[in-house]
Amino acid sequence: MTHQPLIAEVPNQQHTLTAIVEQDARTAYFYIWPNDLFRSQYAVRGCWLRNLLPAPAQEDREAMEQGIAPLLSAEYCRTLEAEPMLDPAGLQVLWEPSDDGAALWYYGQLLAVIPGWSLYQDKQVSFSAACIKENRLTAPLGSASTNDYYARAEQQRHFWRDWHDGHLWDVVQRELMQCYQAQFGESVKYYSIDQGNWPPMAISQHLHNGVWYFLTLGMGIRPMPQVDHLFDELAPQYRRVELAMAVDGEVMTEANAVQMASALAEFAHLPWARLTWIGEGHTLASEVAPVGFESFLLANDLAPEAAQFRLPKRDGDRVNLLWSTPITEAERQFAQADDRGGQQLLQRLLADGNNHVFRPRQEVVETPAP
Repeated sequence: MTHQPLIAEVPNQQHTLTAIVEQDARTAYFYIWPNDLFRSQYAVRGCWLRNLLPAPAQEDREAMEQGIAPLLSAEYCRTLEAEPMLDPAGLQVLWEPSDDGAALWYYGQLLAVIPGWSLYQDKQVSFSAACIKENRLTAPLGSASTNDYYARAEQQRHFWRDWHDGHLWDVVQRELMQCYQAQFGESVKYYSIDQGNWPPMAISQHLHNGVWYFLTLGMGIRPMPQVDHLFDELAPQYRRVELAMAVDGEVMTEANAVQMASALAEFAHLPWARLTWIGEGHTLASEVAPVGFESFLLANDLAPEAAQFRLPKRDGDRVNLLWSTPITEAERQFAQADDRGGQQLLQRLLADGNNHVFRPRQEVVETPAP
């Protein structure tokens, strides 16, 4: 097997995936590799970049049989001649904000895109600037006017440039704090939860009508993984969230409420750390759930209509506010028993007079016999 030297290697924000560029004397390829935790779950995704030898008339089966990265056959290439080798100094990998796909730039020109949603299905999907006809190795990248993924790559390049050069966090922070303070009064405490990494994230604490409120800031800056694949055109309605928790101040001290709300700091990183998404009716386990409880149910509809409010849009997308309420082990099992379980649990909680504010309550499902 011919060794293909690595000329670029760039992990994503959460180090769940790594983008690499490999080049030998024959070809150059762009890959996204899942890291150890996800290697059994997701396949390597690849994209042919260019032939460094003249394009063959037929498919390069000999290379495939030998486990060598194949040349792309002539009918799919923009040029039949050998293209120059890539200069590693000119390569730039830019990850999608959702952290599951990437674009490869070369001295300011877009070379290739591997979209994030392609991770969650079996077919290899990629787009290469040197390709003129779809084939098993890649598809044409085209231009911003002919390929939405080209246009998205340009938008994402501006996104990263703006975050690097500007003061966007100040804007995001101000808009969310104005929104939260309009509902719950002045913030009494503010906790940074980003551990010094991008994106900036925080929790704002409020005391309103005897209830402790805790709300995240910054989750909605980036879309969650998987949502584009699952919801397609409806993805802008579901791919961004902020989280909230409300605790009755008469049933829990501030210190205990803060400890319970620390679950939000863990949940805020989870979609990108696990390459997943969270939404209405989902459940998340937590070690800081109060005594007698094991997990949290997430739902905007926990709050009565009069208590619901809209968050500012982010990059044109809706941002959903999901309230987090403790649930028991039996309730978690009920919620996870089928696809509608979380919604059914929510309806039982509401029917029993519960809402988004946590207070002692009766279990709303039967505890399984030991």
